[in-house]
Amino acid sequence: MNDADLLLPGEFGAAARLSPKALRLYAAQGLLVPVYIDPSTGYRRYHRDQIPLGRLIGRLRMLDLPLARIAALLPLDPQARQAELRAWVAAQEIELQHRRELVEALDCSDRAAAGTPTLRARPQRKLLCREQRVHIGELDAFMADAQERIRARLRAVGLPGDGPTLVHFHGFVTRDSDGPVEVAVPFTGSVDPVDDLRVRLSPAGTDAVLPVAKADADFPKILHAYNALEAWIDAHRLVCVASPVEIWPGTLTGASSTQSHCWVGPANVRVRTTTSKPLRCCATRSRRARSWPGRWKTVCCGTSPG
Repeated sequence: MNDADLLLPGEFGAAARLSPKALRLYAAQGLLVPVYIDPSTGYRRYHRDQIPLGRLIGRLRMLDLPLARIAALLPLDPQARQAELRAWVAAQEIELQHRRELVEALDCSDRAAAGTPTLRARPQRKLLCREQRVHIGELDAFMADAQERIRARLRAVGLPGDGPTLVHFHGFVTRDSDGPVEVAVPFTGSVDPVDDLRVRLSPAGTDAVLPVAKADADFPKILHAYNALEAWIDAHRLVCVASPVEIWPGTLTGASSTQSHCWVGPANVRVRTTTSKPLRCCATRSRRARSWPGRWKTVCCGTSPG
């Protein structure tokens, strides 16, 4: 090894535009290791040929990439590295768009009300249900598959299977949280549970409901409906004590953008100042609510779960 090609850390750092702290960190992580360490003094030496690598690491760090990701990128050839970086940038742009949508959803100024919340009686009913823990990216597929399996099971035993689809959110459904989601269809008659489909009795109660137009049923616009319903619940001194639910009628087709597409609402609220029966109401949650073609949707709340 030619000593003329060996550089002290200060010289190497100046050439590669890396601070002494960064050099120590990258050496400890195995990203940029000195080619020679004097056994008696501990002085480190870098080789001139390591300068391009040092500059590359510094530029990758400017992207706020974690060191583990940089370590995976360094062995790649330039074309493969660029492909990985472009894919990473695309993912960051999607994440930024999601955050932008949520920021807009928090802006309640100049927003027309989605509709007028109302209270309505909910009769006791039997539900055929399927429940599963899902992340946000899995939600739409689960909702579509569950309601189709439920309707197929009802039709298989001679029942209509054309009731509304109820989607109960028993936990937070986000990119990081796989909350339990229950899809249910009410029915009259008798059906035995099979596989992961189960039957439960939903007690009678009172729902606070809010209609949502088809044009406003997608995320993040639907969050405005939840905000409006929550404000109405607070103004009427109600308290939510159970899961939010969305109701998608299963037999209506051809809805226009101005018609009610769904109903949204929380489950189980009660009046704060009396001992009245609890009402079923809605709570805000972060989730991507998308419409199914030809179906309408509602946001609602009631006296007991279901």
